[in-house]
Amino acid sequence: MSTIPTAKLERWQRFRDNRNKALAARHGWLTLTSFQWLEDSPAAVELAPGLWSTDGTTAALTAVPEDGLSLVESGKPVSGTVSAALADEESLMWVRFGGVDGTQVVVELAMRGGRYAIRTRDEGSPIFTEFDGVPTYGYDPRWEVAGRFEPYPEPVDVPIATANPLVDGIHRTVGEVVFRLPDSPRECRLQAEEEKLGALTVTFHDETNGDTTDDWRKLALPRPRPDGSVVLDFNRAIKYPSAFTPYGTCPMPVKNNSLDVRVEAGELQPYPAGD
Repeated sequence: MSTIPTAKLERWQRFRDNRNKALAARHGWLTLTSFQWLEDSPAAVELAPGLWSTDGTTAALTAVPEDGLSLVESGKPVSGTVSAALADEESLMWVRFGGVDGTQVVVELAMRGGRYAIRTRDEGSPIFTEFDGVPTYGYDPRWEVAGRFEPYPEPVDVPIATANPLVDGIHRTVGEVVFRLPDSPRECRLQAEEEKLGALTVTFHDETNGDTTDDWRKLALPRPRPDGSVVLDFNRAIKYPSAFTPYGTCPMPVKNNSLDVRVEAGELQPYPAGD
């Protein structure tokens, strides 16, 4: 077996350290404790004080000083009614309360599928307090493969499901990433979305899903070179937040983004099969 270059191992370890640090961020994905749609009349919700509602265009919160709510952005206490408006897929860390300093729980306002919802983010959540890093396959340079990006003339919006059965999603496909996996002569294609500065993301199924890995994963790719060449490092395949919490609305892969091989690289389920 060939020796893995130290520089590659160090880069991968830095990636893993940064990934675990991001997940352990205060009021991050691991702190989600609820997902609740807002109604058209002011009503109480679970796990947060105040009365919440929406008229379809804006969301409203009515609270009294005894509720202990304050605005995240300004720290100003909420007394009376405040409102906010979002575009679809936008989120706002809106108000906070609880704990010794009134900041233990943040209530996130979100617009999903044209409807307003709130999510509570509680840093006392056991998923957060007991987090000790994401288990992964060991680094294997064979899973760093060369590919090419074939852009579409125009982006194509493809309807998809999400981790929440009540929320539909859209995959804005900008093209296909074409590559061959280790020990496989067959060409693979995955539809990609574009991120900031021309980087790409592919969301995919493979034969490890439900065994050693979660139901689907995603992989970030650097911006393709001018000739379209790109590198897919499946050692960096990660789970969506919905793998950690039932309150995510993460996108599922488009229909054709399934690999009929075991991609034994990247992040694992918390307890791999057989443990």
